[in-house]
Amino acid sequence: MKLKRGTVLGAAAVLAVAGLVLGVYLAERQKSRYELARRIAELSPRGGIPATVEGLRAAIAIYEEAVEEHVRDAAQTGTYWKILAVRLADKGMHRDALDALDMAIRYNGEDPTLFYLAGVSAANVAKNALGFATPQAGFQAEQAQYYARAERAYTRAIELDNANAKPRYGLGILYTFELERPAEAVPHLERYLELMSRDTDAMFALARAYYMTGDYEKAVDLYDRIVVSTKDTAKQAEARSNRDYVLGLMR
Repeated sequence: MKLKRGTVLGAAAVLAVAGLVLGVYLAERQKSRYELARRIAELSPRGGIPATVEGLRAAIAIYEEAVEEHVRDAAQTGTYWKILAVRLADKGMHRDALDALDMAIRYNGEDPTLFYLAGVSAANVAKNALGFATPQAGFQAEQAQYYARAERAYTRAIELDNANAKPRYGLGILYTFELERPAEAVPHLERYLELMSRDTDAMFALARAYYMTGDYEKAVDLYDRIVVSTKDTAKQAEARSNRDYVLGLMR
């Protein structure tokens, strides 16, 4: 039996509308069906498939269960990739961890932890690359690429969660020790220590950044702060030695 032309076009229209519904639903699922349908109608391209609010409401009702299942599956898949990335990074397999994090970010691009982890792994790939298998120029280009990737990832993590201390520390270390841009490290490390005031490793990093930018007085003050903040005798001795060295430059 032949299907009527109107029936075929109607089925195609419903399928096309369902695809549009699926994309927008992820962001709008908390709203009523009416509001979702109205939003989709506004997004319909001029000259595209005609869509009324009433028709879209009907399509949403038909495909709502399928959409919910898709959302649940996507969330579970994103969690899987995140767990896999952490496991790989724990084993030092940072290149593979980056691939897993790329997949996790596809499913949840608003998770600051994913970007922080990507920054850590990218920085490790850059730092641990030895360039034995590539010419020097190619190795340096690859290393710079991964450092830039780490910088972008840390920055994005901060954009998503300004109160998250870890990416600020990562960015501060990157700027101070790897990229030799200490002036850019200072505000991130200062903010980190506002949030994590007893972290002596961060104090050492910030003191180094102060020293590199010629802010010797702040460096000396921070080394003194380390001496009184830790009971670790090795760290106390290192802080005193660094302080004395900087004091010698000030004379």
